[in-house]
Amino acid sequence: MKRVVVGLSGGVDSSVAAYLLQAQGYEVIGLFMKNWHDESVTLSGECPWLEDSNDALLVAQKLGIPFQTIDLSAAYKQRIVDYMFREYQQGRTPNPDVLCNREIKFDIFLDKALRLGADFVATGHYCRKETLEVEGRTLYRLLAGADANKDQSYFLCQLRQEQLAKALFPIGELKKGEVREIARKLDLVTAEKKDSQGLCFVGKVRLPDFLQQQLQPKTGPIIEVPSDSPIYTQRLQELSRLNGSPQRIRLLAQDYAYQPSDGQEVGQHDGAHFFTIGQRKGLRVGGKPEPLFVIATDTRRNIIYTGMGEQHPGLNRPGLFIPVADLHWLRPDLELPLGSSARYDVRIRYRQPLQPATLYRQPEGLYVIFDQAQRGITPGQFAAWYQQDELIGSGVIQ
Repeated sequence: MKRVVVGLSGGVDSSVAAYLLQAQGYEVIGLFMKNWHDESVTLSGECPWLEDSNDALLVAQKLGIPFQTIDLSAAYKQRIVDYMFREYQQGRTPNPDVLCNREIKFDIFLDKALRLGADFVATGHYCRKETLEVEGRTLYRLLAGADANKDQSYFLCQLRQEQLAKALFPIGELKKGEVREIARKLDLVTAEKKDSQGLCFVGKVRLPDFLQQQLQPKTGPIIEVPSDSPIYTQRLQELSRLNGSPQRIRLLAQDYAYQPSDGQEVGQHDGAHFFTIGQRKGLRVGGKPEPLFVIATDTRRNIIYTGMGEQHPGLNRPGLFIPVADLHWLRPDLELPLGSSARYDVRIRYRQPLQPATLYRQPEGLYVIFDQAQRGITPGQFAAWYQQDELIGSGVIQ
């Protein structure tokens, strides 16, 4: 009998995943990951770890499976929290859920599961896995979940083949409503529990409070850049001169290098590292015909650059760049050769509809040029590219 360790989070998805594996004849062990100790930045009543741990225990008891809690908080702080602080300090916006899957669930947690004699680890992700043979090699495909509204393959975009080989996703073929119905029939305590919205296995966190543990508030100017600024007209002129050249592709993916002289000060903020590209709330600037959006942050000089309206040219960019060191191919056999290009559908944030784009592989990295300009391309976030419903690769946006 194959042994599977399930990451029981205290939610309905992992609860039903454990039941389905048990029904398929696996020997199932439930493990709850405790990743955080500091209650001061967690919203009380909003998915605290202790409540989740108790719910996971009740599910394990109901299913009659062994259950343990393992403390991974030291590794979580080192690999996820410290990384988040560093990224925000540099004006970048990290995705802790992608990192948690790569660094915690399918690394440290996987190692602990294997030491328990597990053949596989399983999670409650809405995604699917398939096996195929390519020139005598066994490869694994990561596919979108059957429920398009809940597809979570994006969060697994950094997994490696050896990690995927040991992973099972039991609810990937189900819709969310079907998962809840199974939980109701089993009378599981998690059947009607709301989905958690916070950091991976931590709970809902007040992000400003969380960041202020290490990043202190610091007053700085909010600069509004007009939509007809010369910085945009000069870029358009330069693009027209470079029509069809590799330099044009690089320019399409290049962010604007704003200076305070490109606009005028319209307000003050409490720290550029607390803001992200595309953000609208929290600027506290009124009296404008349309809302202001963050179009860039300069954490070194503590400046926020904004543009008015959703069609502002600084908010919508045609491309992005991923340095070679941050490139990852989930399907290494499909890696683009140097100097080549290919068409893929790309996602730059969770639940964003896939966007058609052309990928260009150059020695310095990968250029992603979209058919239509994309709003809020954010440094530090992950871009993931798909071939139909299969996730092929991903990388950190520069």
